[in-house]
Amino acid sequence: MKLNKLKTVFDYRFIFFSGFIYSVSLKYFILPSRVILTGTEGLASALSYFFDSYWVFLVLYIAFQFILLVFALFMVGKVFAFRTFCVVATVVFFLTFLPELEFAQPEPQNERIILVIFGGILSGFAKAISFRHRGSTGDEDIIGAFFASKYLRPVGFISIIAAVVSTSFGLTLNILKDLNFENAVNTLMYTCIYIFVSAETLNNLYRKFQTTMMSIVTNEPDKIGQMIKQTFEHRTFTVQTGSGGFSGKTFRIVKTVMTREEIPVLIEQLKIIDSDSFYYFHDLEGISSKYYISPIR
Repeated sequence: MKLNKLKTVFDYRFIFFSGFIYSVSLKYFILPSRVILTGTEGLASALSYFFDSYWVFLVLYIAFQFILLVFALFMVGKVFAFRTFCVVATVVFFLTFLPELEFAQPEPQNERIILVIFGGILSGFAKAISFRHRGSTGDEDIIGAFFASKYLRPVGFISIIAAVVSTSFGLTLNILKDLNFENAVNTLMYTCIYIFVSAETLNNLYRKFQTTMMSIVTNEPDKIGQMIKQTFEHRTFTVQTGSGGFSGKTFRIVKTVMTREEIPVLIEQLKIIDSDSFYYFHDLEGISSKYYISPIR
């Protein structure tokens, strides 16, 4: 019981930390570089640029996140919704009270690319931390958690789709405000860089929905099969027979499909059961929707 309480406290430390990191990325790097965020944050940021008002972004951000938190409560899960609320509340608090600072000059001829790239890394890092502790930074991450559980796609995949709508809206406002097509194209280029960096950082740090084929060459297939069944409730395996091309000896190949999140656990067990086994794994695409991955709840 005490261990569960300690784990919960530990989780919430990271939840609040991810909110702080995300607010820093927004206030000091992303918004000053005037790139268009993804999802409803993109709509809020585009309107704030149009009206030259930071507070427009903050008010719209709060309104949109409230709607999405209600969606998370009913469609994803109570724990996920509450932890996402904690992240969003932390972001709102720090966006309101963090002092105004300038780390770099956002003009294209100066250091705008640094703001965009570093902001994207911080953003993806914050999203990964919150996801790993059963929460999210809100916005399209809530939709991402829902669709990742349903269609077994990486959570960062939804960011790309959400970006299409928000970027189109933001570029339209950009052109209407300045009547400057070149400026709109420039914003589009930097926005694409931000979206790519953020999504890739998230997908590389949070691999719950990335499936992998693990192949284990062994002489202890029964022990390894039993270990897989005991350690991973929803995992099964296939055993194939092979022979060495050099030695001619017969061996067994145990194959199982796992998530990247589960691979380290399996490798640790292999070291105990059969340290002489040889294993390798590779990522899979297009896996059946019947494959079970525990949802984010």
